[in-house]
Amino acid sequence: MMAGIMSYFGGRRDTKQAARDAIVGLRQQLQMIEKKEEHLQKKIDEELKKAKANAVSNKAVATQALRRKKANESEMDRLAGQRLQLELQINTLESANLNAETMAAMKKASDVLASIHGNMTMDKVDSTMNKITEQREIANEIAEAISYPTGTEADEEDLKVELAELEQETLDERLAGAEHVPLHIPAGARRVEERPKVAVEDDEEAQLRELQAALAM
Repeated sequence: MMAGIMSYFGGRRDTKQAARDAIVGLRQQLQMIEKKEEHLQKKIDEELKKAKANAVSNKAVATQALRRKKANESEMDRLAGQRLQLELQINTLESANLNAETMAAMKKASDVLASIHGNMTMDKVDSTMNKITEQREIANEIAEAISYPTGTEADEEDLKVELAELEQETLDERLAGAEHVPLHIPAGARRVEERPKVAVEDDEEAQLRELQAALAM
């Protein structure tokens, strides 16, 4: 239908401009019909007023006014049908023009995507990604080699020897400090040791008293 409309309005020229021109022409015709309807409505109102004024005093004049009113109403109905057809055609053209512009935009986007992708295939993408991964691994290895200090193995051995010396020195200091620590005897153990001593003193006093008693005799 769009092609038929375009050929009617001058062949295969720019479809966008042709659609706009057609819509403008239809709207102008629609405005003319609306003005005609306004004019007819005024005449209908006038004839109705005249018929009412002469309905009793002059029935012939009133009848003629009603006939003219009826004719104008018929013309109004015909214009209303034309106006409806014009509105439908305007809507159809606008919808077709929108569809054409949408399809043109989608085709342009499709062409751009095709241009971007070019000869790109999934095999090429996979190959490129594998190369990127390989180069990233090489870069990491290079960075690690550059940042790793030289002579590390010798330094590690020296550190182990120094650590062993520090460890032995610390143990020696702990042992030396342990020899000077006073022996700590729990209070309970001290009382246990003191009890036999009290018992020994009691025996000596008893023997002393016995000796004194024997000398007194």
